[in-house]
This record gives sequence, C-alpha cells and structure tokens, in this order.
Amino acid sequence: MTRPASAKDRIIAAIDVADEAAALNLIRRLRGRVGLFKLGLELFTASGPDIVVKAKVEGEAGVFLDLKFHDIPNTVAGAARSASRLGVDMLTIHLAGGGAMLAAASAAVASGTLLLGVSVLTSSSAETQFEIGADADIPSQVNRLVGLGVANNIRGFVASGHEIKALRAAFGRDICLVIPGIRPSGAVKAGDDQQRVMTPARAVAIGADYLVIGRPITADPDPAEAAGKIADDIARGVPSGTHGHV
Repeated sequence: MTRPASAKDRIIAAIDVADEAAALNLIRRLRGRVGLFKLGLELFTASGPDIVVKAKVEGEAGVFLDLKFHDIPNTVAGAARSASRLGVDMLTIHLAGGGAMLAAASAAVASGTLLLGVSVLTSSSAETQFEIGADADIPSQVNRLVGLGVANNIRGFVASGHEIKALRAAFGRDICLVIPGIRPSGAVKAGDDQQRVMTPARAVAIGADYLVIGRPITADPDPAEAAGKIADDIARGVPSGTHGHV
C-alpha cells in the first residue's frame, strides 16, 4: 500500500452517524478534502453493505470500514473476505483475537484491502485495562499486540498517538499506523470519550501515516473548511522523506 502523498490524503473522516442521508451529505461536502471516509458499526448496521459503494461514489475517495471483527478464526476469515469484496480500502480487526484469528483474516482478505489490527482503544484508560484483567500497562500491551499482528502478516495498525514513537522504534517504517483520537489544538472538550489524544501536526511529526478525525470535522458548521485547516496543520508536521510504500 502506498503511503499518503499529501496532507489531505492523510485525513480519514469518521462518518459516525446512523442516518444514511446525513452520512452521504457529509461525504459530499467533504469530497476532495480528505483521503478516506471511515464507516463504522452504527452506519453500516443501519444502512447495510450498499453504503460502501455509495460512499466511494459520492466521496470520490477510499473507504475505511471500521467493524473491528473479533470472533473465532473461521468466522472472522469469512467476514474479512466478504468485507474486502465490497471494495473497501481498509478494514479493522481486534488484535486481541489472537494469532490464529489474525492469520486466518490475513489469508482471507483481498489484496487491495489493508487489514488494520486494533490494539487498545483510544477510549481505554489504565482503569479499563484493570477492569478487563490486562496484566500490562497500555504502552506494553499495545507493543505486545502489534508484535502479534506482525507475526501473523498484519501490516497496518490502529493505536493512539501516544504509542507512535514506541511502535516506530520497535517495528520501523514497515508498518502503517492509523491514529484515531486526533484533536486540533483547543478542541478537547469535557465529556470527550477519547482519553489518549494528540494534535494532527504532532502525530504526523512523530510517525503517523493516517489520522482518523471525526467531530472536529463533521460537527463543524463548515466541515470542508475544518478539514482544510487540519490539512494545513498536518502539512506543518510532515517530516521529509516519509512517503513511499508499506
């Protein structure tokens, strides 16, 4: 997979709404301003698989289908195969599903779809880890899970911006990092369910390939303008020599 060629191509706009008409309206307003559109569980469940094709046509961009598969290996392999046949550019699975599940999904997914392993959700905190019985702190758990993914042919990963440096140190530029929890300066508000956040410029400066951005774009009165400002911020953070292939 080719790394993004421009600042705007690094932006994945999270279309986290349930109404198809509202989703497509947002997508049309953001046409030409972002690299991909992320379609999640809420919209996919409400609209069905056809929303993938509609999003690609209306947005004239790639689609990141964020369903975070986690089940027995055979079931996840079948789901990954079916999802990739829809023509999605990125697709998520939970790394916590284990090596057999990851290997099965990797073998089943179409070559044009980048399989992304989800490490620890950006909404998770140390307390969340304790609740579920995880025996490692978040950075250690993320590194462990990404290592498991690499060992099972996964080359794209979702992690918070706070884990970028450690992941680049451990795995270099051979993996693609997709970073959610991105908030422009001053955009973090009380009640935000994202715990581990980072600004766009900072994230790309330390090694992010793609940034998943939702409310700072989609909740803005002018989503296209908001996306443009974030692209400008990203451009200021892009280090030299970061384009190429994954």
